[in-house]
Amino acid sequence: MSNRYAVVLAAGKGTRMKSKLYKVLHPVCGKPMVEHVVDQLSKLELEDMITIIGHGSDLVKDQLGDRTKYALQEEQLGTGHAVQMAESYLKGKQGTTIVVCGDTPLLTGETLSELMNYHEDQQAQVTVLTSILEDPTGYGRVIRNEHNEVEKIVEHKDASEDELSVNEINTGVYCFDNHLLFDALDNVSNDNSQGEYYLPDVLSIAKERGLKVVAYTTPNFEETIGVNDRVALSNAEKIMQRRINEQHMRNGVSIIDVSNTYIGSDVKIESDVVIEPGTKLSGQTVIKSDAVIGPNSEIKDSVIGEHTVVKQSVVTESKVGQNVNIGPYAHIRPESSISDEVKIGNFVEIKKSEIDTNSKVSHLSYIGDAEIGKDANIGCGTITVNYDGKNKFKTIIEDEAFIGCNSNLVAPVTVKKGAYVAAGSTITKDVPEKALSIARSRQENKEGYVERLNKRQ
Repeated sequence: MSNRYAVVLAAGKGTRMKSKLYKVLHPVCGKPMVEHVVDQLSKLELEDMITIIGHGSDLVKDQLGDRTKYALQEEQLGTGHAVQMAESYLKGKQGTTIVVCGDTPLLTGETLSELMNYHEDQQAQVTVLTSILEDPTGYGRVIRNEHNEVEKIVEHKDASEDELSVNEINTGVYCFDNHLLFDALDNVSNDNSQGEYYLPDVLSIAKERGLKVVAYTTPNFEETIGVNDRVALSNAEKIMQRRINEQHMRNGVSIIDVSNTYIGSDVKIESDVVIEPGTKLSGQTVIKSDAVIGPNSEIKDSVIGEHTVVKQSVVTESKVGQNVNIGPYAHIRPESSISDEVKIGNFVEIKKSEIDTNSKVSHLSYIGDAEIGKDANIGCGTITVNYDGKNKFKTIIEDEAFIGCNSNLVAPVTVKKGAYVAAGSTITKDVPEKALSIARSRQENKEGYVERLNKRQ
């Protein structure tokens, strides 16, 4: 196998998206399009990868980091000109260079690998990835000669009537002999309707030199779809959503309603998990075996333990243990850690808190910046008062503590092991171990008050 290089074309502004966001950064299943491309290319054991950037270059660099090198195309003068921007990295090197557009998020590493292997097996100087379409309108046509060899590629707007009748299309993915590529680019002309330097013209130059130009036809056109507007973005989202869901189902996950389940490309789900309708899983989420998620739950960048149930709730950047029940309508905010056998009930909000084994926060409570021990019970309507307008403070509730309904725990405060807090209390001082703390006004009944009030009115 020869040395392998990749060039990712990601410099176009994408005016048809009608968006402030740089085109290749629009997400598909939770990940920017260009990152999908880089992920798949990374499977090919490349010596080097260069991403051609232009509009929004800093944002692309922030997204991809050091996984690729970068070359700036300050003025967009066509695909050939874009590839030329990688010259300082690749010119003069021996090997194979694959060129892929950054707006083709559905391409798989398997197809790209097959293309490169075919190119090298054929000992070709140029190989183009093609597909067959019933309606090829808008695509560049692959023109073959009488020997069925690739003669040239013609852009739709430059094609003759006979060439427009061809239904084999150029997907915009190529493999080149690297030395030929940069030598030929110096000879590409911009004598066309757009005044641009087209990368496919390298094929014509190779043919003029008597070099071998071949095509590898993929049966899966869906993979090669480029995203140029919001309609195509939506179509790509649906295709990838279906692909991801089907893969999880083949791996032993039950998805009750595939068309209403949204799973990000980096989500990991173990076998025997059940995903109910309306669920969205994104980021680096991990769902352990036998969990039940949904309906209508959203989980992002979180770990959900075995046999845990999350109903109609949101979990973000948190860790949830085994045999936990969450919801309905609970909100687990970032940096929370929920241990095994915990219950988080309806309309409960947890923020940056740790809750230890077998504790319960059953309903209508806010727990923020808190540490709750084992076997504690937090009554309905409890609030940890953690914010004074400038700073956040911690509440500590130790093992086996019992917090009565409608209690306010004004942090910083500690409720010691086994202590009780009476319902309706506002606690501003630490509660000793196994003590009962009552912090509320004594009840007073005004006899006959209503009758006197009615007379005054």
